[in-house]
Amino acid sequence: MAVSVAAQKTVYMTENNEQVHGILAEFASPADLYHAAEKVRDAGYDKWDTYTPFPIHGMEEAMGIKRTILPVFVFFGGMTGAGLGFLMQWWISTQEYQMMVQGKPFGDFASGGWQNFVPITFELGILLSAFTAIIGMFALNGLPRHNHPLMKKERFLASSDDKFFICIEAGDAKFNPEKTRDLLERAGATSIELVEE
Repeated sequence: MAVSVAAQKTVYMTENNEQVHGILAEFASPADLYHAAEKVRDAGYDKWDTYTPFPIHGMEEAMGIKRTILPVFVFFGGMTGAGLGFLMQWWISTQEYQMMVQGKPFGDFASGGWQNFVPITFELGILLSAFTAIIGMFALNGLPRHNHPLMKKERFLASSDDKFFICIEAGDAKFNPEKTRDLLERAGATSIELVEE
């Protein structure tokens, strides 16, 4: 395995002169995967993930995953939508196209003139928060990604059926092929293979 250093980042290459994406390890059961995830987390790796055919309770804690910032984005997206909806209605009804609604004066919010604005304010708040959630989820997950190096591995395709995997990426600062392989062997992996980019 050849190693080259480019722009202070180590790039690992296989004997076939292909760039290494990471190391893929298979585990026999959900419990084995859970305990292996704890060991990888405790070893200090940052760029890695687990792949299972079904959710495993507590895996987020075992991996050390922190809460996402997405709810903050959704909150501000919703508040922006609600604010824009209210502002749009206020401007139209008090400045551009003054029309008496329910016999209430234009822009007199003290006597209940704001109540007419509630449905559109609410709907635009919901609409922008939903769009923020969808776009934010795609952005934070690095999607869309139409292909992935793991899909080249025949063994990995069983991750949607009955197999359990951990993949530690070569882009991780602590990644070293020999040391990473040794860690995964000590964690109880039944099969370990190198994944090319």
